[in-house]
Amino acid sequence: MGSTLPALPALKTHPKFIFFTDFDGTITQQDSNDFITDNLGFGREERKKGNADVLFGRRDFRDAFQEMLDSIKAPFDECISTLLQNITLDEGFKEFFVWARENNVPIVILSGGMEPIIRALLENYLGKEEAETLQIVSNNVAARPGKSINEAGGWTIVYHDDSGFGHDKSLEIRPYAALPEGERPVLFYAGDGVSDLSAAKETDLLFAKAGRDLVSYCEREKVPFKTFESFVDILDTVKKIAAGKLTVTAAATGRS
Repeated sequence: MGSTLPALPALKTHPKFIFFTDFDGTITQQDSNDFITDNLGFGREERKKGNADVLFGRRDFRDAFQEMLDSIKAPFDECISTLLQNITLDEGFKEFFVWARENNVPIVILSGGMEPIIRALLENYLGKEEAETLQIVSNNVAARPGKSINEAGGWTIVYHDDSGFGHDKSLEIRPYAALPEGERPVLFYAGDGVSDLSAAKETDLLFAKAGRDLVSYCEREKVPFKTFESFVDILDTVKKIAAGKLTVTAAATGRS
């Protein structure tokens, strides 16, 4: 098992469970990228069209997301400031974060968004020291040629990989799922939308946020899942599974 540790950082503490999660609209109550697109970019109507195209397979997430972000001309520091004033944490995440830390359940954030935004919001919610304990696998940001990210039209997203998702979350999960029996932890994933489609089939139990696009996708593709309203619901289910009172199969009750 020692040889797998450098490539699989969530195994460092030899956990029995690992919790992978989306960030925007899952850990947060609002999607930060949607918010700046709706308020600083081309607006909600165009964004929703792009989301629908991705959900029904007419476009790659990567292209639709790039178009969204390219419509935002505000300097990057202005985007961060706007988000810090408007994006709120899921009501149950802090309690889940504390429980997970105390019970050796690593939380790995897999995001289709941008790491500098995620870091800024987590530090605002949890404090810098606590936020630094969370592993984040995400896209990044860079200045456009001849510009600074903190000037108008000066920044662009740098995708994590070359996939049609920009960040194929399944690539992070699969090495854990492929571990041999006796080494492989139980794997959870929580998400809400089109950026989570690549991860939807990869874990032992998928939590899909009620009323969001991921639920529709799972029902159409016959992917087992459990809905949640907030991390209060997730914590209740994960506690029962960790205590041996509920199996992951029995927990996947769909819309409930």
